[in-house]
Amino acid sequence: MNNNDTIKKTLIVAVSLCLVCSALISFSAVELRDLQEANKTLDKQSKILSAAGLLKEGGDVTELFESIEARIVNLETGKFDYQINLDEYEESAFSRNPSTSIELTANNDIALLKRRENFQTVYLHYSMEKLNAIILPVRGYGLWGTMKGYLALQPDLKTIIGLEFFDHKETPGLGGEIDNPKWKATWKGKEVYSDSGDVLISVIKGSVDRSSSQAKYQVDGLSGATITSNGVTNLLSFWLGDMGYGPLINTLKDQESKDV
Repeated sequence: MNNNDTIKKTLIVAVSLCLVCSALISFSAVELRDLQEANKTLDKQSKILSAAGLLKEGGDVTELFESIEARIVNLETGKFDYQINLDEYEESAFSRNPSTSIELTANNDIALLKRRENFQTVYLHYSMEKLNAIILPVRGYGLWGTMKGYLALQPDLKTIIGLEFFDHKETPGLGGEIDNPKWKATWKGKEVYSDSGDVLISVIKGSVDRSSSQAKYQVDGLSGATITSNGVTNLLSFWLGDMGYGPLINTLKDQESKDV
């Protein structure tokens, strides 16, 4: 038997196998893309519902999410914008584009975002035509990367219903405890603004002194995760302030219908 023929056949078989495997992988990636996007959307919807206290055990997320109304808000004016199509809005694209975002300075970039989009999607839940909850996307840098989540406020626009993170790179068992149900439960009922409108909500080092007059603005720190704790404080301070949803919240306070 000719050795050259054997080598040639081996190469043909190897190349053919590689081509077949590549084709199968490409086909699978394309076929699974829609499913992956659907799962990603479902996860975000469940986090939004959970933050607002609307996620029911065993409930259909898609059906429950029908009670949520999404709107685009202009962060500069604090008013809803109806010119941008919700289906066309994409946070990362808007925050990177100089025409739809602003560059943050060292003084105001406490959440370490570098740029802030001029528009954002917020979520409203109504009960009997009255605002029951407003859910605000928030994000900021932790220890290893950007933490992304949702903060839900009661109709008084200062009392927290819940805080949920859907994307982060924090260390499991330390900063990753932002996913711990026990820690998440401590946020309920906390207040974010003082009577004068200053953002006071913070994650402190150690445990909250329940007898302190500041207790309603404080959440227990994450043990061994000071940088993550500070990151959560900073991202909330940013997004609840003038550079974030402050203008929207002030506008909503002035509207009896909670519609602007």
